[in-house]
Amino acid sequence: MASRGGGQQGARVGELESMSLEQLKAVKDQTDLEVNLLQDSLTNIRSATARLEVASSSIQDLSLRSHGKKMLVPLTASLYVPGTLDDADKVLIDIGTGYFVEKTMAEGRDYCERKISLLKSNYEQLLEVASKKKIIADEAGAVLQAKLKQLAPAT
Repeated sequence: MASRGGGQQGARVGELESMSLEQLKAVKDQTDLEVNLLQDSLTNIRSATARLEVASSSIQDLSLRSHGKKMLVPLTASLYVPGTLDDADKVLIDIGTGYFVEKTMAEGRDYCERKISLLKSNYEQLLEVASKKKIIADEAGAVLQAKLKQLAPAT
């Protein structure tokens, strides 16, 4: 299988070498843009995974607290108000776009763990695509540099 990947890479370099300078520059710019967008997506997935992991541990911590326990409730990232734990068996889960679903503590933890698993799977897939795009961008850049060096002495 390694030789097949090498053959694809050789074919890709051959295709790149047959392109004009403008086409090579366009391919390099396009793949660089795609790599940057994929890396932004990877960063967003890492951040969402971290938030879900915090949420999962918060649900675990909340399940250990007793009924009537006083606590600070976050309204925003920087605004907390005093509150009292009314029902230690149920939580509201934000499922997106302003919709909340009431779940038990176990269902809430399960929801977070499933989302974390999905995000990690997506992360791995995007990482593979980003790596391939980066290789294409590097190959296009190398071919572009080689062509520019060939043209430099001639002018």
